[in-house]
Parts: sequence; structure tokens; C-alpha cells
Amino acid sequence: MQKQSEAVFCTLRRCKKPLRSVFALLSGFIKMHEMGIAMQVAEIATASIPEDMQDARVERVNIKVGKLAAVVPESLRFCFEVVIKDTRLDGAELRIEEIPVVARCRECDTEWTVTGPVFRCEKCDSGSIEVLSGQELDIESIEITED
Repeated sequence: MQKQSEAVFCTLRRCKKPLRSVFALLSGFIKMHEMGIAMQVAEIATASIPEDMQDARVERVNIKVGKLAAVVPESLRFCFEVVIKDTRLDGAELRIEEIPVVARCRECDTEWTVTGPVFRCEKCDSGSIEVLSGQELDIESIEITED
């Protein structure tokens, strides 16, 4: 994966094409990221089906995705649907809960929800902050039903 990202950035530096082509290149890279995540979620969900439940199927996979996890929920849902087609997971729903970025200032102990690209304390303007949430990428639960 690292070589792909290096290739993307190298291509961007040398790119003489219109800006639209650069966005198309980045768009393809981002979808690949979501595809890898979707494949791993599907693998974990499939492995969670107990062996003694022959007719069991996964109804829903509930995940938490932080705003800083660099995941586009709509792209992840699309990739998940592609990955599970014609598998034991076919028809399963991917439910995504987006987790906001919450930070705490190490200087004045203020906590707040970060809404912009600036990571400075709202109260004292310190740059010494700790990110409390927003980086999650967790499978919260997998709902299985037996037919």
C-alpha cells in the first residue's frame, strides 16, 4: 500500500494534466482504501459465523468510523456491497456510525468537538492538545440470524 501512495504522490508532482485528472487519480486511490477495509470487514464477519450454524447469515455489521480515519462512508458501503455479492454475507447491511473528533487541551483541560482543520484549544489557543476520539475504525457488533 505504501508504494501505491508514493506512486500517487509522484504522479501528482509530475502531472501536467488538468486538475480534473488529478482528482480522478485521487478518487481511484481513495476507493481502493475503502475496498481494502470492506474486504477485511467482510472477512471478519464471515469468520464470526459459528461453524455449528449451517443456515446462519449475517444480517448487519455495525461499525464505528472516526472523522479522522480517512474513510468516506458512502464509498465504504459501496465497496462492502461489491465484496459481499454472491457470498454468505450477500444482503448484509453495513451500518456506519460516524464518530466526531473530540480533543482536550493539555494546558487548561478544556474538551471540545473539533469542527474545522485547526487543532488549537478553543479556550486558551494552545496547540498542546490530545485527540480523544475521531480516529476509530472499529467493528462494534455483527448481527447473525439463523434461517
